[in-house]
Order: sequence, then structure tokens, then C-alpha cells
Amino acid sequence: MNDRLYYQDAYLTTFEAAILRCGTEEDGTAYVVLDHTAFYPTGGGQPCDTGTLGDCRVIDVEEVAGEIRHRLDRPLTGGSGKVTGRIDWQRRFDAMQQHAGQHILSASFIKIADAQTVAFHLGREHVTIDVQLDSLSAELAEQVERQANQIVLENRQIEARFVTEEELASLPLTKPPAVTENVRVVIIPDFDYNPCGGTHPRSTGEVGPIKIIGWERHRGNIRVQFVCGWRALADHARKQMLLQKVTGLLATSEQELADVLERVLAEKESLKESLQQREAELLAAEAERALQSAERLAGGEWLMQASFAGRSMQELQQLARQIVSREEQAIVLLATTGEKLQLVFARGTAVQAEMNQLLKETLPLIDGKGGGSAAMAQGGGAPTLPAEDLLAHARQLLVSRANA
Repeated sequence: MNDRLYYQDAYLTTFEAAILRCGTEEDGTAYVVLDHTAFYPTGGGQPCDTGTLGDCRVIDVEEVAGEIRHRLDRPLTGGSGKVTGRIDWQRRFDAMQQHAGQHILSASFIKIADAQTVAFHLGREHVTIDVQLDSLSAELAEQVERQANQIVLENRQIEARFVTEEELASLPLTKPPAVTENVRVVIIPDFDYNPCGGTHPRSTGEVGPIKIIGWERHRGNIRVQFVCGWRALADHARKQMLLQKVTGLLATSEQELADVLERVLAEKESLKESLQQREAELLAAEAERALQSAERLAGGEWLMQASFAGRSMQELQQLARQIVSREEQAIVLLATTGEKLQLVFARGTAVQAEMNQLLKETLPLIDGKGGGSAAMAQGGGAPTLPAEDLLAHARQLLVSRANA
């Protein structure tokens, strides 16, 4: 492991190495293999380092068949000799904070809830662990979080080193190692002894605050989302700004925000019910006016047709129902224009004409599609014809059949 400088010094950001070989992946991405490297490859739930090799960006680092491939944004010029590597320190230290924070939080779940961590993922915005619990209460989450931050505040030493078989057998490991040789253990004395190949800070104080931000059921366990260090501070700042904005909009304080929101939501629900009642009353009045201006057909039916702009299909359906519920001999032909031309045809219970068939014979004029029943049908298509022409076509079909 002497060729992996991140194991010797996780704080190393600049190094010089000899180029062993250059290559190209199947997708055309250039890569280079060095005789030693400070770039951490993706693995163990931790993302790889990024940075530069010479004048090239290192966009990905992965161990393939025992060698570490540094994937580049373009081929390395020269391709031989030595090259200087530089690590993106902000990304590296973020990974160190999050990974060490995961060790501390997972150990805290064991101490407080006797719950093992079975999965870990370090994402761009937050970190997750899957914990063997049936459920997680807010009270238990707070206890675990408090325990984790107590370890941070104690600023305990973090030691990461390779151990012999004899040492390994004597350590109270959190979990068995995933490898059988070159076993590396991350040690927080009297708290956590965790086999791990990731990068970590020298002390728990460098991890910074650990904050649980949520959890959910996932495949029989509890998936816990959390952030550490600079991420935790950024998350707090973002939420604080959002809180200030909301309290400003509602003209209230943080302490009274929940009560004010409950009151606003209750008022909204009351207004919604009142609005629905008013809309129903308006539709009823509109239906009455429509019947008064309806055309009497030869067969005794009352035909009501109208076109609108910007009304929804749902509104047309509600209006049609209002009309046919008042007059059993009513036939209703409605259209609304917008991005599409939409139609609603309906009939009263004493009418024999089939609305789905009428719609089927009308929609081809606008290359439309639709469906429904003999009592009510709806559909739409491209607004290539005026709505009034489409309704006139449907009316002519009804009149011609009545006179047949």
C-alpha cells in the first residue's frame, strides 16, 4: 500500500509521480496510471478525489484490476516521465468530514439503540446510512445525534492504520473487515473500531457538527439522512434564510410560525369550500340560462350548444351535468379552445341519440381522440377549425338523423 499516499497522509494535496502508462477507456476517456498517487479512488461508499495531473483535469479515479486509473478530461501531453498531481482539497476534506461523521453516527446508533449500520452512501448533498431498526422516533434520533456530537466536542483522536492479524483479533471491531489482508482500522479510542479504507481527519473535532436531517423506511431498515461539518453549516444557513423569508411573509415570529401556518391552512380550506360552493351556484345559474335559450328540435329535444375560451374539460363536464339533470330531453354540445380544442357532448335521460357515436363522427375533423358513453362523451384535438364550425357539424348530424 506504499503507492497510495492518501493512506500515509490524508492531508497531502500536492505530489509528484512517475507515469507508468497511459490508456483509453472503451468510451474514449483518457486515463493514466502512476507509480504512486494521492488521489483516492471511488470505494467503500466514498467518492473519488478530483484535481489535476499536469495540465489535465482528473474527472474520475477508480481501481481496476489492482491498478488505480486516473481518468482525464483529455489525454496527458507527453505521456512519459513525471507529472505533478494536485488534489481538490475542498472536496477531499468534505469527504473526510462526512466519512468520519458516518463512523461516529453509526457507532452512536449502536451505543444508544443497539442498531447496526448495514449500508452507507456519501452523496453530493447529504449522506445516508441504513440502520437495522423497525422504526425511528424523533426522541431516539435526538439521543443518537446528541451522543455523536458529544464525541465531536470531546475532540478525540482519530487514528487510521493497518493492523496485524494479532492486533485485529484483539480489537473490539464494529463490524468484520471486508478483506482478509491489508486490513486498515479507523480507531476512535474507547468508542469505535471500524475496518475502513477511506480518508479521515486527525480528530473528531474536525468533523464539525453532525445533523440528522431526515429518515425513511427502506428495504426493512431505516435510511437516515445526515450532514456533517461545512455541509451542516450550509444546510443550517439555507434553512435559516428560508425561515426568515417565511416569517417575513407571514409577519410572525419563529415561535409562532407553526400556529400561524395552521391558521392560514385552516382559512385556506374554508375559502376552498366556500369557493366550490360559489362555483356550483354559478354553474347552476349558467345551466338555467342555457336552458332558457335552448333550441327546440323537431323530435322534441332541447339543444343547447356553446363554445368558450380557456375553460377546462372538467368545467364543461360539470356544466353539461347540471343542464341534463334539469331537463331530461336536453342535448348539450360544448366546446372550449386553448392549446387544444376540446368537446363535451351530453344528453338527458329521455334522449335516444348516442353521444359517444356523435363525438366519434365529429372528432376526425380536427384529427382528435376521445371516448365516453352514450350519455356523455368527451375528447379533443388540434384547433384547426373554429369551435363553432365543429359544433355546427355535430348539430347537423343530429338534425339529419331526426329527420331521417
